[in-house]
Amino acid sequence: MSLDDDLVRLKLQEQLLQFTKFDESDAWELGSAMREAALERKHPFVIDIRCAGRKLFFAALPGSAPENESWVQRKINATQRFHQSTYHIGRVLEKRGLKLDENMGVAAIEMAAAGGCFPIIIKNVGVVGTITVSGIPQREDHNFVVEAVAAHLNIPLASVALSDCQ
Repeated sequence: MSLDDDLVRLKLQEQLLQFTKFDESDAWELGSAMREAALERKHPFVIDIRCAGRKLFFAALPGSAPENESWVQRKINATQRFHQSTYHIGRVLEKRGLKLDENMGVAAIEMAAAGGCFPIIIKNVGVVGTITVSGIPQREDHNFVVEAVAAHLNIPLASVALSDCQ
């Protein structure tokens, strides 16, 4: 898939994968489903779900490392700043030939534009939190989160998936 095709699809994901509400029960249900899917696939993930800065779900799975938790925080910081998925941020920067660094007014050590963090968007409200994973290559991290959110919202994955997501 081309960079331009990805950008169109990433924007579509953020438009369609919106919640009507999101609370502790939603975080537990979504996080638990993500954990089970990650265990089945043997993904060495850290999974983190936050709303209004409050950690509602966290899991560190076999094979994950402390570095994964650091990546999660850096991805969360980027999504909170730009209100987009980190994969979307990274692809936009790639298209523009830019990096997420001091030239953009951020410390590179504090933010990461690597896939794996998706904003929790409430319809007619906006971004209220984040759903984040770290542990496998960034496009796969992103696809995993999108798959989980689409399933939780009963949205067919084919309508939002990037071309290489099955």
